[in-house]
Amino acid sequence: MYSTLLFLHSLGRWAVVGGLVYGIARAYRGWLGNQPFTPLDNTIRHTVATIAHVQLMLGYALYFVSPLLKTFHLRDAEHDPGTLFFGFQHVAAMTVAIVVLTIGAARAKRQPTSTAQFRTMALWFTAALLLILLAIPWPFSPLASRPYFRFPF
Repeated sequence: MYSTLLFLHSLGRWAVVGGLVYGIARAYRGWLGNQPFTPLDNTIRHTVATIAHVQLMLGYALYFVSPLLKTFHLRDAEHDPGTLFFGFQHVAAMTVAIVVLTIGAARAKRQPTSTAQFRTMALWFTAALLLILLAIPWPFSPLASRPYFRFPF
């Protein structure tokens, strides 16, 4: 179960990042180009938020079946950056990022004009993407290095 969740979570990372980049590009294009907020834009807004929520739930499931959680103690983790990263920092930062994304998606939906919808989506989604990029364990990260993709075999 752990390796399956790890694989799905690794795959989901790219869906979230790709969806956010695409949503942000459409949002900035619509905002700066003064275009109408179409049903396609609304679908993208909703889909990106949904993918991010699924990824967060996969992450929580992975967290609770992880061998790390069974031995994690915050007082001991200060001496091991990798343990601290996965035991606390990654989970906290990703949760905050998805909350930011959710607020932005909800606020964009309720804006009275297309310009306001695109602006809200662009700014909140950009903030969420920055938080996500900071909290991903990239292969070059000094906090916790992981490969770009995890295979279950």
